[in-house]
Amino acid sequence: MSAREFHYRLQRAAAGYRPGAHAGSSLGTGDRFAGHARLLDVPDPRRIDLRATLRSKRREWLVRTYRQRAATPLHAIVDVSASMYFGVHRRKLELAADLVESMGDSAFRAGDPAGLVIFGATEGGEFMPARRGRGIGRAMGDKLRQRVRDSRADPPGSLQRATDRLAGREGLVFLVSDFHWPLDELAAALDRLHRASVVPVVVWDRAELEPPLEAGLLEVRDAETNGVRALWVNRALRARWLERVGERRAALGSVCAARALRPFYLIDRFDPDALSRYFLEGYA
Repeated sequence: MSAREFHYRLQRAAAGYRPGAHAGSSLGTGDRFAGHARLLDVPDPRRIDLRATLRSKRREWLVRTYRQRAATPLHAIVDVSASMYFGVHRRKLELAADLVESMGDSAFRAGDPAGLVIFGATEGGEFMPARRGRGIGRAMGDKLRQRVRDSRADPPGSLQRATDRLAGREGLVFLVSDFHWPLDELAAALDRLHRASVVPVVVWDRAELEPPLEAGLLEVRDAETNGVRALWVNRALRARWLERVGERRAALGSVCAARALRPFYLIDRFDPDALSRYFLEGYA
């Protein structure tokens, strides 16, 4: 595994029939015992279970059946509104591009297809259907980085249109945003994606989380509305700032926990090992 890839797991068995790396829900040539079936129903004499056959009250030949390991599609739904272009050292959208590229590389290693939905103001957003290939990760990451180079910030678009493309589909979905918008939209989006395993990826910059240490006048600009406001930084403001950040974390956690999900926080840099630990610590 390369340094930029991560290990991922699913919340539930994959429903696809294409062989892959994940525990599947379909019967086939797998390694996870599922039960017994009649030889007439599953005509594979190599899997006859003599002991189970002798215990059978109907004296029918019984064969062992197994769950087939399956492939599953990965998608990233990425917010490209103006606030995602903020960042002191690196833009938040560049961090999202790093994650999406790593997702594509990790999917290729596991034999899964990967795709991208760009959540912007355009009708339905831009869409790259899930496909397999060694260069898929780089292509998706470069598509986002090109937006940064072109300064193509979109006004807030419809998250519903973006998630509608994947509604009702199974797989693994990374919902990537700073979530600086009403969380009732997040709740509705997660409900539309209920058949998939969803990872809400919260992309923040440390300058958003920590107020300046020195007292003085601070001019702040709303990236979405372009409105400018002057604030006097003092001890009380720092306390309110940190309190609001904590409240936002708690609100995001509450919306996700209600759907048995955990947000993954991506702050300042993308660490694939941290994302691997996220899955290993109980996401699956």
